[in-house]
Amino acid sequence: MENHFNNQHFLFWQKWLYYTSLLFALFGIVFALYGNNILFAPYNQMLTRVFWHTTQFPPEVAPFRAFIYGPLGGTICCCYILLAFIAKYAFKEKQKWARTAIIVAFSFWVGIDSSVCLYFGAYPQIYMVNAFSIIVKALPIIYTWNDFSQTRTGETSI
Repeated sequence: MENHFNNQHFLFWQKWLYYTSLLFALFGIVFALYGNNILFAPYNQMLTRVFWHTTQFPPEVAPFRAFIYGPLGGTICCCYILLAFIAKYAFKEKQKWARTAIIVAFSFWVGIDSSVCLYFGAYPQIYMVNAFSIIVKALPIIYTWNDFSQTRTGETSI
């Protein structure tokens, strides 16, 4: 009975990781194609306050904003689709490399992204995006940590 509970617990967090990754990938697509909508208004206003001390993008930078949201949204989508595949297969199989890859990749992202935000004074980016994303991804890592305690036959540990 305890093993069944532990497996159900693990599968809940594995599915959490998988479905939140798909949701974040969808967010990336919407951001790339339509980043200037009411859903992203707080983010857009944060950027305009930090860089132009106003609540709207200046007309002369609007084309650049529309352009840069494309590659940024595409990168977000790519990252989270990759994470969804890891969550669906290798993480579900409790392969340690999957957990390690998630930790290392997101640590680099949050470190680099947050450092640049601190430098430019874009502090809301740190808690609106970075902290939220890390919390959503850290929960399954934390709550399934012990499920990865045994190295499987033929698996290498990273």
